[in-house]
Parts: sequence; C-alpha cells; structure tokens
Amino acid sequence: MNYAIDIGGTNTRVALINENYEIEERQQFATDAQNPYVTIEEIRKTIQRFGKEAKGIGISCPGPLDLLHGYILTTTNLGEKWWNYPICEKLSEATGLPVYLENDANLACLAEAVIGRGKDYHYVQFMTVSTGVGSGLVINKKIYQGAHGFAHEIANIPLWKDGPTHGSIYPGGVEAICSGTAITARANKAGLNVAHAGEVNDLAESGNETAMQIIDDAKEFLANAIAIIYAFIDPDIVILGGSVALKIPGFVEDVEMRVKSKVFSNIVPLVHVVKTNLNEDSGLLGGGILALGGAVAQGSQRAHGLRGLLPAAQGNGVQPGMQLRSAGFSKRRG
Repeated sequence: MNYAIDIGGTNTRVALINENYEIEERQQFATDAQNPYVTIEEIRKTIQRFGKEAKGIGISCPGPLDLLHGYILTTTNLGEKWWNYPICEKLSEATGLPVYLENDANLACLAEAVIGRGKDYHYVQFMTVSTGVGSGLVINKKIYQGAHGFAHEIANIPLWKDGPTHGSIYPGGVEAICSGTAITARANKAGLNVAHAGEVNDLAESGNETAMQIIDDAKEFLANAIAIIYAFIDPDIVILGGSVALKIPGFVEDVEMRVKSKVFSNIVPLVHVVKTNLNEDSGLLGGGILALGGAVAQGSQRAHGLRGLLPAAQGNGVQPGMQLRSAGFSKRRG
C-alpha cells in the first residue's frame, strides 16, 4: 500500500493506492492556500483515520518545484507561505513515512504510461488543460525531469507576441491563452458574463463571435505547442487531460486535426492526440506509483534527467551508466 496526495489550490485529495494501482480509499478537503501547516495537519489526520500501513507517500503538486530537495517553489495557486516550503521534510516528520514529491503533470503522465492510454508506448507525452496548462514526458516508464527538474514547465512558453496577460504568466504564454481560467478571464474582459470555459464554448457554439475567437485561439495555440513538441520530442502519443480537454465537446479532436496541419507530411500519420481515460484520478494514481518506485530508489542520486519508477517487483529501474534521482525523505519519529 502507498498513500497518494494531490495538493491543489482549492482542494487536497488523499488516497490509499494498492499494488495493483487501484484506489481503495480516498478523502478530499479544502486546501488552506495561505497556511501549509493547516493542510499538512489535515493530511496527517486523514492518514491516521485510514489506519493502514504504507511504504511511502507520493505527492502531486503543481510546479515549479525543487525536486532535488523536495521543496514547493513559487506555485501560483498557493499563497506565499507555501513558497520555498520543504513539503517532503515536513510531511515526513508529521507521518513518519518516506515522502516523494513530483510535478502534478509528470505524475499524471506516469500514470498514463503505466496503466492508462500510454501503457503500450515508450514515449508518452501528457498535457493538462484546466485551471492552468501543465505537461509531462515519460520515456520507458521513467519521468523525464531535465537537468534541474524543470523539464516541461510549459505554462510560460511564449507563443503570441504581445498576447493576453494572465497573472504571473509571460504575456502570450500558452497558459495565458489556453487554460480554462485564461479563457474565462478573456471572455469576461471582452464583456461576456461567464463563470467557466464551458460557458464560453456554449456561447461560441451559439454563434457569438467574441467567444468563437477566444475558443479558436485556445485550440490554435495549444495545437502550435503540441506541434512543437512533436518536432522536438517525437512522442508515440499525446494524452490530454483537465477540465477544458475533457468537458468541451470535440476540443481534443479539433486540436489533433490542427496539429496534423502543422507538422511535416511524413509525421501526420504518427500524430495521436487523445483524451485521458483516467479522468481526474491520473495525478493520484501517479502519486501511488511514485511512492512505490520511490521506496525502491530511496537514497539514490539523481542524474541524466530520468527518474526510474518501475514497480518493486521489476527492480528499481537503474540502467547502466544512469543513477536515479530521488526527492524522498524518510524521518521516523521517536
């Protein structure tokens, strides 16, 4: 058994994951976005109520993160007291368990690569289009983190010169155009009275030209980003998750069609952009896989940008010439 924790700006979810990567129990509560201690304490109480022994805890959290030392850095949907916060150390002290931290999109991608729509592929790309825009890459069941742990932090990628602004995101960055919150904000700024991206899409479907342009921008620039990923990464499959991708009818199919129009002709048959089949649970399931793989790799070093997360029965994923890099902490109380 392992515990998986998904910390978001609104809610925190805690789940017990078995060795078959099934969620046996789960609990959700409101995240205290201003005080990490309150959330850590509620996590501790939830784990205590579950009352099950576990090998470790895998945490899913939006980046940017310091994966080498287990810190949350400057996550935009959590308050400043969360910034530069040693989440692994604090949670390990509270629970007595090893704790492993990973970017939420990376963990969602890991779950897709192990048990989701990417399980039969070697190069699996995941993107979440929801409150924000996140991305992860898994190669041969290992998360690609880059030289410093910041690989695939794509939210800030500049795509549109002097484009829309959105919080701390670079103007014209992919998140400032394609995320659900950006779609909603652009619509309201243009005089539409909407509560979420789905309502913008409804207006677009009814013929509202402003809404049509905003939704078209989101699809077009997301397709641009994915076409760039195909040029650089050459993935077997690109899996889209998040509320915008899952809840707007035809969104993913339209984006795939646009991607195919932007790549070389020999690549067109290789473009596969699909919806996740793990829905909103991919981050939690990835956290469970992380905890199991992290427990195997505990105490190892990070190198070459890959993090081995194979199940214990298959070994720790170390390859010749490669050492694993682990963000785990194990601090037993008493």
